[in-house]
Parts: sequence; C-alpha cells; structure tokens
Amino acid sequence: MGGAVALAAALALSGCSSDGGDGDGDAPRPDGSGTSRSATGGSGSATAAPAKGSVKVVRTLATGLKSPWGLARLSGGDLLVASRDSGTVQRVDAGSGATTPLGTVPGVAAGGEGGLLGLAVPPDSDRMVYAYLTTESDNRIVRMLYDPKKPEGEQLGAPDVLLKGIPKGAIHNGGRIAFGPDKMLYAGTGESGTRGLSQDKDSLGGKILRMTPDGEPPGQGNPERDSVVYSYGHRNVQGLDWDRDKRLWASEFGQDTWDELNLIEPGKNYGWPEAEGKGGGGGFTDPVEQWRPADASPSGLAVARGSVWMAGLRGERLWRVPLRGAEPAAEPQAFLEGKYGRLRTVVSDGTGSGLWLVTSETDSRGTPGKRDDRILRLKVE
Repeated sequence: MGGAVALAAALALSGCSSDGGDGDGDAPRPDGSGTSRSATGGSGSATAAPAKGSVKVVRTLATGLKSPWGLARLSGGDLLVASRDSGTVQRVDAGSGATTPLGTVPGVAAGGEGGLLGLAVPPDSDRMVYAYLTTESDNRIVRMLYDPKKPEGEQLGAPDVLLKGIPKGAIHNGGRIAFGPDKMLYAGTGESGTRGLSQDKDSLGGKILRMTPDGEPPGQGNPERDSVVYSYGHRNVQGLDWDRDKRLWASEFGQDTWDELNLIEPGKNYGWPEAEGKGGGGGFTDPVEQWRPADASPSGLAVARGSVWMAGLRGERLWRVPLRGAEPAAEPQAFLEGKYGRLRTVVSDGTGSGLWLVTSETDSRGTPGKRDDRILRLKVE
C-alpha cells in the first residue's frame, strides 16, 4: 500500500463537532482541459466566455436511482454510477439508459454523509474503477478491476486499498475523486466536523490530495515530496475539475456565511476555519466566487464551454460561472432552480457542449418523487 498509506494510517481520527454544520447544506443554519472521465474539463483560456449562457435539458437518461453520488464516464460514453447508501455500482448505457449492476463494494459503512461516494476511471483504461468510500473507521480510496465479461453483479474485483486514514464523521466526508491532466489522482476531503484538521498539514482531513494512481506521493508537484497533501484549509470539498489551461477548480461548502468556488494552487491555504469567503486576510487564499449557503451548498463541478458549472444541493440549482482565464468574466448565472430538486454531481458528456447531471432527492435530506433520482443530459452554451 506504500508510504502514503503508512503515513495516513498513523493519523489520529477525529469525530464530528456539535456545531450543527451540514456538509450537504440542508440542516438549519444560524443565519463555487482535464482528461479525467469522472470530471472532464472544457475551456478556460484567456478568451472570455459570454456573459450569458443557456442550459437545455435534452434527455432524461435514467430514473429510479437510489442515493446516487459518484459518476464516471467510460471511454465509449457509458456511465458508472455509485449508490452512497447501498454501496453498489451500476453501469448506465448512454444510448438506451438501461442499467447493469456491477457489484457491491465491500466495507462500505453508510451513515450520515458517508458511504460509497466518488468514482473515477483512469484516462487510459476502462479496466480499473477507483472509488472513495467510508468504512467503520475512516474514509479511504480503493481501486477495483472491472471485467464486463463476468456475470451481472460480479464484474468488480476485490478492492485494493490505495490510501486510508482520511478522517470520517457524520458530516464533511468530502468524497470527490478525479484524474487530472497530469494523470495524477486528486481527492477532495472534508474535516469530518473537526475544524482544526483543516489547518493541520499532518492530517488528510480538510484537504485536496494529489497522488499517483497507486496512491503514493508523486515526488514532484506537491508542496512536500513525501506527502499527498496538495492544498489545505478546506471545510468540505466535493467538486473538482480542470479547465483547458489545466487550472484546477474546486467547490467547497461554507458554514453560515459563504460557499466557495476556489482556484486551487499547490501549497495554498484556503482559510477554514479561520476564514470563510473573501477578505479572510492572514495569508489565506480568497475564493474566486462565493454564494450564500441557501443559494448553493455546492457538490459536483464541471468545466464546459469556457464556464464552470456547479451543482447545488440546498440551492437546488445549477450555477454557471463564465471564465476569462483564471477570473470570472461576468456574474454567475443560475439555471434549473427548483425544477429537479437537489443537484449532486455534474460531469462532462465528452462532447464539449454537454453535461450529465445527477439529482439527489433519495438521500436522507431530499423529498423524492416517483422518478427520482435521475441522470439528466444537458446541452449548455
């Protein structure tokens, strides 16, 4: 399992705090060109995206999904979708919408915001599936051999643990994983409700991690050669994607005041719990955009058509942030407000102008209808 696992296993795990913070942003509160096929990028060049965009739902691909969370696109266009609560993975035919059960990931301990979370497929192979999951003791990243020739329900091999010791809690488990344009594996983690972990560089909680496909520190590109920690000072990162110029964007849950869209750079401190939103000072890196939690509570994120597209849970809307290089080109736009409920995951469909969008009404905080949950195909401009 390598040095990264040995380091992570030595970390002390902490329980969640009692501040009432909700990583999904739904509990009452006191008062935003990748090669990854789990979150592929679009355009982020110096040419500004148009100030106004558009979204059209062109198809409902699948319905009746239970607690869907992670979504990864295979090379042929079909999708893999993970169920947070049941720990199962299904393949969804991108043409017919038919689903095929691949199997159950052993060791998943669903509860609160934990369970089987993000999925990723390497850019050069459909034979391996990576997953971020919650166990009885921690959050961890595993990979499994995928063999579509085996019988339904038996197509996933035994999980190989790549990284363990990521703190778990009833809240703030992070969970998004994605392969970057450098072919490294990135993961967004949460501080599990224990705020101090975000500023603790020896903890894997409240961080963005960067590692080799084997779960090891890359040696180059990270702030410390022997660590998988890439950036810190995060509360709960659940969206990761890259623009055409290989800049990494991440969405992050705030607490009482501001949710954030951050431009991620190695070694930077994004402030939590000392700062939330812009103007934190003290050497902290400000977000590029910010929203009130009632309007966002962001989860998945994708880059397409020169804009960042961010799914909102509590906000029940899809946000568009047009980019001019590393800066917003105009004010954010909101789409689909209240039409499909809570929005969990958004992924490029590979065309450059389309997105797959996953709803999140069948988890413990939604109000599911007869067809929930769904995978929708969007055309965006």
